[in-house]
Amino acid sequence: MQNGTRLAAVDLGSNSFRLEIGQLDHGQIHRTEYLKETVRQGNGLDSARNLTPEAMQRGWDALARFGERLAGFKRSQVRAVATQTLREARNRDEFLLRARTILGFGIDVIPGREEARLIYQGVAHMLPHTDASDLERRLVVDIGGRSTEMILGHALEATVMESYRVGSVAWSMKHFAEGQFTQAAFRAAEVAAKAVLDDALASYTRDQWDVAYGASGTIGAVGDVLAASGAEPGLITQDGLDWLLDRLLKAGSADKLRIDGMRDDRKAVIGGGVSVLRAVFDLLDIDEMKVAQGALRHGVMYELLERDESVADLRTETVARLASRFNVDAAQARRVGETAAALFVQLEPAARSANPAGSTTSRAGRALRKLGWAAQLHEIGTQISHSDYHKHGAYILDHCDAPGFAVNEMHALGLLVLGQRGKLRKLEVALDDDVFVMQLLSLRLALILCHARRDPDPKALRITVAGGRFFVVACQGNWSEVYPQSAHLLREEVLAWQKTNWRVDLAGG
Repeated sequence: MQNGTRLAAVDLGSNSFRLEIGQLDHGQIHRTEYLKETVRQGNGLDSARNLTPEAMQRGWDALARFGERLAGFKRSQVRAVATQTLREARNRDEFLLRARTILGFGIDVIPGREEARLIYQGVAHMLPHTDASDLERRLVVDIGGRSTEMILGHALEATVMESYRVGSVAWSMKHFAEGQFTQAAFRAAEVAAKAVLDDALASYTRDQWDVAYGASGTIGAVGDVLAASGAEPGLITQDGLDWLLDRLLKAGSADKLRIDGMRDDRKAVIGGGVSVLRAVFDLLDIDEMKVAQGALRHGVMYELLERDESVADLRTETVARLASRFNVDAAQARRVGETAAALFVQLEPAARSANPAGSTTSRAGRALRKLGWAAQLHEIGTQISHSDYHKHGAYILDHCDAPGFAVNEMHALGLLVLGQRGKLRKLEVALDDDVFVMQLLSLRLALILCHARRDPDPKALRITVAGGRFFVVACQGNWSEVYPQSAHLLREEVLAWQKTNWRVDLAGG
């Protein structure tokens, strides 16, 4: 990306929605605008884990204001991510369908560990870069509305990442439902938080890190209050937390709380947030924590820079690691990937027209790249069983840790792996997406051509779009006579598509 390019990140958090706009200057992103809306979607989940209509509307209203500000931005300049509340919400697709339209950009629901990794990236990029700081072993903690992320790392590399389902909104609803601050409520909230966070004791022991940093939300709010009280700015200590707890207890309730440095919109969730932070301090034996300037949204923007350079895209590394971990046949994966790519480009010439190496900024270019990832992982399920390996592979991709990927991205790859063979009715909803259908058809045809695990004739098939939802596959020369088994599989493929609202005709076969 060129200097002066504007980048934007939208963070759909459980307590607040945030929009950060920055400008690129020699590898650094400098803030030009920041908007925050206290949406508090986290307390809008009902007992069935569905977002209430009111909670959805609050989110849509905030995104409409963000969308107005993002008018004119290119897709490659913006990324929106959603965290714990939308990870939990059973009706998130209903919310996201309208949300994406209102915002004007896609919204990725990211897994907890991916959220943790991006938080670390945001914190690390915003810290001073010196020889000493690059050697510093860091603990980074982010207490959000419904989850808390903990990360160990050094320099720009996160090494241990975890997300725990405990946060300021969830704990305030559970332990301070009426907004009352009592000694018993704080004691119960801290004990409950420790029960959830107890697993962290093994991975985040005191000998694993040198400096503790706190990011965003609760920790930023606590830092502001302590600084306003005369404490050292940007530093949270155990004594400071004790002082703040005493102030909350003396106030007795969120309504009566009057304290310098605290915004009104934070008062309703400060009880839960402080309880979780005190539990973290106690469990991890933290004496002091520095308040970091970086946060999830900054990590998202720096990730946009990496995604602009395909060689630096973490997702490519993740796919390679998964393929290696599950002993995928690399030669077959390459063979299928190259064949599927060649077929897809016949359907979507724009996928490679802008850049011979494969464009990642156009929708077609991104689709080609994701098709390559699906081909690389299409046999990942064979390590479980050769029977129904496509189903096992889809399950793995839906449930594995995949740094760099959003939940919906992994689900899309899983659908391609699931649909590589067998009946197509299982993909009924996804078949409404034209690009997905072209990816899927290219992958299925590639598998037919490569079924004998040898390199196919690159000119064997010619595939064209003959009209709306209509493809024609033409066989070259006497191909069907030379490869009768492949020709049989191709005829079976044509029959499979007849049971969908798409049509595939065979010519020359």
